[in-house]
Amino acid sequence: MARVLMITGDFVEDYENMVPFQALIAMGHEVDAVCPDKKAGESIATAIHDFEGDQTYTEKRGHNFVLNADFSSINLSDYDALYLPGGRAPEYLRLNSKVIEIIQTFSTNNKPIAAICHGAQLLTAAGVIEGKKVSAYPACAPEVTLAGGEYASLEMDQAITDGQLVTAPAWPAHPEFLKQFTALF
Repeated sequence: MARVLMITGDFVEDYENMVPFQALIAMGHEVDAVCPDKKAGESIATAIHDFEGDQTYTEKRGHNFVLNADFSSINLSDYDALYLPGGRAPEYLRLNSKVIEIIQTFSTNNKPIAAICHGAQLLTAAGVIEGKKVSAYPACAPEVTLAGGEYASLEMDQAITDGQLVTAPAWPAHPEFLKQFTALF
């Protein structure tokens, strides 16, 4: 079984945080959910994004999610894979140099990385997608292209794997996204 590091933060997309966290644990994997400047036992706020017929998704306050590991004390060599959920958290997490360094380390060591929705903002900021086919929420397509990736326009329930990188546009892709991610373990 794999040990997965999940980097998350306030106003992460609720489903993209909770569902993979719980599903990976249910499959027997160990998942450490961390957030910069927070410790195990502290909570982050989540946001629920839905598609309700508007020109973009809507946002509502989600759950409180309790972190189970300390960001400041993680040892990257202990982990087999990295998971980056979407929502609004990637907007500010990509400004944290330690988060960027972690993503680059997983990429350099050719370990599986999965990012969904706006999680691609972390990949682009880390400079790890050049020449890769990457899906994300469509609003992130310009960032993917500017970072040297090839934006893969997929249906919301699809995912794509390119080497050790698995990406998807949004939470409806969880079944396919998690299937592809765990196949890399």
